[in-house]
Amino acid sequence: MLFNLLAAPYSSHGGLLNLLHYMTFRAGCACLTALIISLLLGKPFIAQLKRIQRQGQPIRALGPERHILEKAGTPTMGGGLILFSLALSTLLWADLRDGFVWAVLLTTLGFGAIGFADDYLKLAKGNSKGVSKKLRLGGEFLISCLAGIAMEALTPPEFRNAVAFPFTKTFMLHLGYVFPLFAMVTITGFGNAVNLTDGLDGLATVPSIIAALVFALIAYLVGNHVFADYLQLHHVPGTGELSIFCAALIGAGLGFLWFNAPPAEVFMGDTGSLALGGALGAVSVAVKHELVLCLVGGLFVVETISVILQVFWFRRTGKRIFLMAPLHHHFEKMGWQEPKIVVRFWIVAIILGLCGLATLKIR
Repeated sequence: MLFNLLAAPYSSHGGLLNLLHYMTFRAGCACLTALIISLLLGKPFIAQLKRIQRQGQPIRALGPERHILEKAGTPTMGGGLILFSLALSTLLWADLRDGFVWAVLLTTLGFGAIGFADDYLKLAKGNSKGVSKKLRLGGEFLISCLAGIAMEALTPPEFRNAVAFPFTKTFMLHLGYVFPLFAMVTITGFGNAVNLTDGLDGLATVPSIIAALVFALIAYLVGNHVFADYLQLHHVPGTGELSIFCAALIGAGLGFLWFNAPPAEVFMGDTGSLALGGALGAVSVAVKHELVLCLVGGLFVVETISVILQVFWFRRTGKRIFLMAPLHHHFEKMGWQEPKIVVRFWIVAIILGLCGLATLKIR
């Protein structure tokens, strides 16, 4: 908004307004703006949630016993703080003429709305069952499919329907009309992967921030034809503005983490976790780095696989592979303390993020 109101009309005037033409400057401002908004609104926002949610987030009866004792009464829907900070900061600092910005932002807000409905019904019913699985997945599929179609139309024709591979620029898998379905699975899958990981204080927040940091850099490089050619990346015009969106996500995530650090004052709930996963999935589709997301977000992938394996094996044999799924609950059952699990998972996320960055130069 500031770019469209000030930089574009008055670019010839030079001076400080000229800084708005630099994505790196606007990305830094977006991150700082989202962080400040989150920190300033955090306390009154949480206080309001506590007044509305007298019982706090319903805790699963099948979950670890410690959760019932320690986490009962903690308000949820804290993801609303992330979404507000992220959206406002993006609207302030991004070029709103860019179609990719709107596609990713609306996808994020759409997933957040589904998560909000799920959280609301859980609170209303007083249990851990919210929106039905079919209705929830149907909404996610619809939003992500529309996002895939929109981003497909914005992508250059030479690789519009293609999936890029991280270690080569020449080989691409062309999916044709199936590409929107691939985008749909990527965005929806990652939205639910982050949602499954959000089970301990701060566990999903920091890996999401790390993934957003990696993709902020990828979006900047892919959107710049000079850097894209040098690093042998597929140049997608317009995706550079997504670095500002990712920077705003980082700032909003850091601000939320201030209140979500153990012991959490508020949970992000499905409102936040679905939105964060949907955002990362949408950005990866836009910049043609869907497979790199599987590496950078490998922690989310492993958590999801642990649930799939647990359900599959239990239905086949009546036995469990893990003491409890997702995987972080398995370590809880083994006697690991929550801070140890969270910090070690953060370390894994950092390592995977560095591996994702390494793919940019290993060509």
